[in-house]
Formats: sequence, C-alpha cells, structure tokens
Amino acid sequence: MTVNVETLEKLERKITLTLPVGVIQSEVDSRLKKLARTVKMDGFRPGKVPMNVVAQRYGYSVHYEVMNDKVGEAFSQAANEAKLRVAGQPRITEKEEAPEGEMAFDAVFEVFPDVKINDLANATVEKVAASVSDEAIDKTIEILRKQRRTFAQRPADAQAQDNDRVTVDFEGKIDGEPFQGGKADDFQFIVGEGQMLKEFEDAVRGLKVGDSRTFPLSFPADYHGKDVAGKQADFMVTVKKLEASNLPEVNEQLAKSLGIADATVEGLRADIKKNLEREVKFRLLARNKNAVMDALMANAELDLPKASVQSEIQRMVESARAELKQRGIKDADKAPIPEDVFRPQAERRVRLGLVVAELVRANDLSAKLEQIKAHVDELAASYEKPADVVRWYFSDARRLGEVEAVVIENNVTDFVLGKAKVTEKAVSFDELMAQQQG
Repeated sequence: MTVNVETLEKLERKITLTLPVGVIQSEVDSRLKKLARTVKMDGFRPGKVPMNVVAQRYGYSVHYEVMNDKVGEAFSQAANEAKLRVAGQPRITEKEEAPEGEMAFDAVFEVFPDVKINDLANATVEKVAASVSDEAIDKTIEILRKQRRTFAQRPADAQAQDNDRVTVDFEGKIDGEPFQGGKADDFQFIVGEGQMLKEFEDAVRGLKVGDSRTFPLSFPADYHGKDVAGKQADFMVTVKKLEASNLPEVNEQLAKSLGIADATVEGLRADIKKNLEREVKFRLLARNKNAVMDALMANAELDLPKASVQSEIQRMVESARAELKQRGIKDADKAPIPEDVFRPQAERRVRLGLVVAELVRANDLSAKLEQIKAHVDELAASYEKPADVVRWYFSDARRLGEVEAVVIENNVTDFVLGKAKVTEKAVSFDELMAQQQG
C-alpha cells in the first residue's frame, strides 16, 4: 500500500490510497464461496447453488462491501502511520488513473487542530459570591405556605381583592371577532399574583359574584401567543365564585407537615437555610464556571473542524426533534428545523470541548476516583436515602460518565481561577436565583 498525505487548507488533508486489484478480488471470491454454502435459491438444494449463479446474484453487493471494508482498513492504517487525529468521516472517491493492477482512491478529511492556550495570567474572570439571608428564608417560607393554603367561600356581598381565588367566565374579541384562547368558562386564578395580565386583574378587583365588566386589554408585543401579540382586545368577564385564601401559620404543625426532623420553627428555618445554601453553591459554581470557560476560550487559538461542528449541529437538531415529539407535536421527525439556528452554539461547544481537553491533557486535570465519589455524595445528600442515590449513580457507566465530566469542568475552573486575574463581585440572592441556569 502506498500512502501520500497532502495538506489542502487549515485542517483539511488528503490521503491517496492504492490497493491491489488481486487482493480485492480474492476477498470477493472468498466471501462468495462462504455465501454459496448457506444461500437458498429456488431450484437448488441449500449449499448446491453454482458459483456463477451466486456471483451473478450477489457479486455486485459483495464487491461493494469488500471495497468499503478494504478502503476503510487502508485509510485507518494510513492515518495511524501518519499519526493523524482524524475528525469526522473521510470523503472517499475513486481515482480514474491508477497503476496497472491496482485501484487508487482519494480520501479527503479533517484533522483535530493544535490548540494554543495563551498565558492564563493575562485572563480576567469575574467571580460572583452570594449568601442566604433571613429575607431569603422568609420568602421561601411564604412560598411553602402558599403551596399549602386553603380556600373558603366569601360572603355574597364580598368584592374580589388580592389573594382571593376567583372563578370566572370570560370572552375576548379583536376587531369584533373571537380568537383562539380568548374564551373560557369556570376559569380560576388568584388575584394579585401575576397569573393574568394587569388589565385583567384590575378589571376583576372589586367585582362581586354575578357581576360582569367589559374592558380593553392590550397584549404585549412579546406575548407568548404570537397571533395576538401586540394587538388590543375587548373582553367581558363575569365572576361566578369568590374564595378567600387562608395561609397556614408558621408553627410546629407546618414544620411537621413538611417532614422536618426537628419539627420546630427554628428547625424549619435551619432546614430551609441548608437547602438554599446547597442551591446557592451549585448556582455560583455554574455561573463562575461559565465565566471561566469564556475567559479560557478568549485566551485560546485554534481552527474549528467543520466535521465536528456539523456533527454537533445534527445532535442538537435530533435533540430538538425529540423534544417536539415529547410535547406531542405531530410529525416531529419531519419538522423543518434550520441548522443555522444551532451553528453558533455548536461552534461554541466544539471550541470549548477542544480547549478544555487540551488544558486537561497538559495539566493532568482528569477526574480522580475520590473526586467522583465526593461529588456523587454531595448530589445524594439532599435526598431522603442518600445511599440509594449513590448506588444508582455507580450502577450505570453513563451516569458516572456525566459526573466525571462535571468534576473535570470543576478541576478546569479551579485551575483557571488559580492562574487568572480574578475580580470578586457580590450579587444578591434574588439576582442569583433569577438567573437562567446554563
């Protein structure tokens, strides 16, 4: 076998492969003979089909399989000999001209890039910190109380006010015409909690059971219902039922109903604080990790392999289709999803993956077994039976692989923070919790 390696541009390479025709034909003959021993054809006993008949029926497909196998083997061998790290699948085409008795092929492919990470001492990272305040604990208790509130019917002459649960019929029209989602009977919501648009809540306040009111409502331009976003509708609402909400007292009974081991108010607050601190820790880690990864990519130089980006785009498209299918969208597998929507994110993922892999390799930042165990223990700590959760993780290689990836990212984060110029910034608990987790 003769091997020629040629650089086309940046990461693109070309290898010319030559294979003796005799080797291919010998393998074809061998496979046809093996096939003839088992093939079944009308008019012949099993194993007695003449070779020329077997060759006529299966020769083309067997020849195609052999060519694929032999060219694939030749490419792998050539790439290994040249110490090339191949990204994606090669595009292989047969050459018209070849030495006598041989077949020649061109294999065009990409290689993974060399990654240059500049001095991280010049990188800047903003590291955020937050703490759990008494106010945050109070807000969490209020949420827990609202989740356990009860409702009682209000007197007939009562007027709707904040915190009341109202049952209403409503109908809306745009330019005198009904629209989808604009009509409902026996619809319930709690006044003052932002479940409905402000104009709707304002219209219901002060109404008694049996009262109706008509009012204009302007849908915001960014409203989730695109058909009505930015338009004005005329609504009529009728109150059918009014219920006052009753929140449970903050006492030992509430703590007990929440399954707190120390069923006291102090025990309730301590348990909430512990859970909030765990959530704050993970959110800070995620936010600071993102800041580190941004700084790392800004200090790295590399070319992106198109094949890797395309593979990542395909994964993201398939994931989007699977999500649509899960939501019950008809023909989700045929839904037109433009690839370019995912390209920036796919490029970021590929770039980050290559940069992180290089930093891990160069600085021995791979996950140690004790780190993986410690991380699993931490994840399990918030569950009622931590030991069961630990066993669940260690019983599945894929789940353990996901934990290993997180530990490696944490190692990279700590390494970069130890090298870069770090500025610290305090953020409020509310700001941290409002942030979308990436």
